[in-house]
Order: sequence, then C-alpha cells, then structure tokens
Amino acid sequence: LITVDGQKGLLAALDEVYPFIPIQRCWAHKLRNVAGYLPRKRQKECSKEAALIYNAQSRQAAVTQFKTWKRKWQKISQEAVRCLDKDLEYMLRFFDFPEKHRKKIRTTNAIERAFREVRRRIRTMSCFSNPASCDRIMFAVFNHLNKHWQEHPFKKFNQLENRSL
Repeated sequence: LITVDGQKGLLAALDEVYPFIPIQRCWAHKLRNVAGYLPRKRQKECSKEAALIYNAQSRQAAVTQFKTWKRKWQKISQEAVRCLDKDLEYMLRFFDFPEKHRKKIRTTNAIERAFREVRRRIRTMSCFSNPASCDRIMFAVFNHLNKHWQEHPFKKFNQLENRSL
C-alpha cells in the first residue's frame, strides 16, 4: 500500500512504476480539499462528520456512513461531496489491511513525520562531507522510525482541526 496526498504527478508516476500496488488517498489532505468547498463556519462540522466514515469498523460500515454524510452535505455543497465521492474507493483502501495498522496508513502522517525528523537532524549540520554521509543520516533516521513506528500510535486525527480556519 502506498498512501499519497493526491498530487496528480505522483499518482501518474506510481501508476507507471508500481501499477499493482494499491493506493490509499490521505484523509487529512482530502478533508482539507473538501473543506475548501465549504463555508468556513461549516468546515469543522463537516470534518467531524466525515470522521465517522474513516472511523467505521468495516468498509461496508464506512460506505453506509458515507451515504449518510453525502445526503446531508449534498444540500450544502455538491462540490465538497463530489470531491470525496470521486476518490472514495481510494479513501477506503486501508480497510483491506489489519485493523491495528489502519490509523497509520490512512494518512501521510508517517512519511511527513519522517521528513520532519530528517530536517530536524540535518538542520544542525553545515554540510555533508560526501554523499555517503547524507545516506548514513537518512538511513539512521528511517531505520529508527521503521523500528518504532508501531510504538507511537496516532491518538487522534486532527490536522484539519489544528488548521487556522
């Protein structure tokens, strides 16, 4: 499974390079896109109701919850509903994986955290002495994160809530 933010270039490249790997669209990015079609005063409400979709116990329950969400929000913004509806298949791919991994794989949070950690580690360095020194730092950071990724579960999915609305 590859979780992506939805950039068209990345999706096209993945389709070319890894055509048989399932794609999961990031819920955080998608809900930001959906929110862009809504009045500011309704964005938080919409996000909380959409959370019922990805927090469902099964794909079938998620689809049922989506239909409920769609009926309500269709009246408010057809564009917002269309934004989520067109990618729903890719939004629910995480249900094909064990429940214990679902919170981690439904967003790009893990990879974005890895990139932040790399930036944090290299910010204090003035330069790399050679390409191998860069490789060593990157390997050490990613190796550490890979070994410990299950020890730090995401407690709450709240990127949209933390955004200044």
